[in-house]
Amino acid sequence: MAQLGRRTFIQNTASVALLQSVQNLLPASTRQHTSRKSGTLSPVIDTHIHLYDPTRPGGVPWPEQSDSALYRPALPARYRSLAEPLGVLGAIAIECSPLTSDNDWLLQTAASSEFIVGVIGDLDPALPDFPTELERLRANPLFRGIRYGNLWGRDLGAHFNQPAFIDNLKRFASSGLLLESANPTPTLVAQLLQLTKLVPDLRIVIDHLPQAPPPQNAVSRSKYLEDLRALSKRSNLFVKGSEILRRVDGKVSMDIATYRPWLDQIWEVFGDDRMLFGSDWPNSDHLAPIADTFNIAQRYILTRGEAATEKYLWKNSVAAYGWMPRNAAQADLLRAHEIVR
Repeated sequence: MAQLGRRTFIQNTASVALLQSVQNLLPASTRQHTSRKSGTLSPVIDTHIHLYDPTRPGGVPWPEQSDSALYRPALPARYRSLAEPLGVLGAIAIECSPLTSDNDWLLQTAASSEFIVGVIGDLDPALPDFPTELERLRANPLFRGIRYGNLWGRDLGAHFNQPAFIDNLKRFASSGLLLESANPTPTLVAQLLQLTKLVPDLRIVIDHLPQAPPPQNAVSRSKYLEDLRALSKRSNLFVKGSEILRRVDGKVSMDIATYRPWLDQIWEVFGDDRMLFGSDWPNSDHLAPIADTFNIAQRYILTRGEAATEKYLWKNSVAAYGWMPRNAAQADLLRAHEIVR
């Protein structure tokens, strides 16, 4: 306790007290899936983790060897050992490679662990082999969509005037899979809004929005918030309340007050039914251990009440990703809440 700052200790004590008081109000069907070790209020489906193995032949595109925090195998067993004590029942693995062949590696790695309930791969709709690769990959029920945006040197909006690109995304939308954006900025948010007009049936997840607060410039800020409000009117759009932690004056703040104003804005715009939890493990290790990442997210969502907490931590992931249970705990969770998959 001597290592804890007074403010952190008070915040953590208050969080535990709030968690326990709210937990007592939960029905037995929810409490039975709550982690006893962690005291987690709700079961968790983590919708954003990365899997890779730098030791495999040929290495990996990411992370770089110089990244001492990340450059070691990040595989399902290691993640599960860290996350299961925190109440996590399953996770969605998000691509971290632009190589088409790595879709197969990720799917094979996910298949080896019942803890992984879905995969978001990497396919470029601008490439001519997109339809063929899409048909091949979607045959695997773990394949739930693709990630595309400000990543791997790509620019989503640069292709809007290319009919083949839009046709490929229309084909993709009709498959029932989802497009996950990458690394949001005001420009990418505006592009996503335009994309919803070009491909109205496309299901979209905006990732890491807490890391993209409004610009300081009044005009840019107004346009950004206007675009977010317009996106919130699209019924098939979800938002990840992930990458909450950031450095303040060179240090990672664990004070929820640091993050509350922008988080409140995000929730007020999109509502409880659109928000998803993601840890961004192991990329999150750059800022804090995974337990601290969970801590700050849960301390915030607890203040929004029981229903919002369950939706954020797992229920909305079912609607967004359409994942299927791979073990008894996941199946029991859906059955207890009368969710049929």
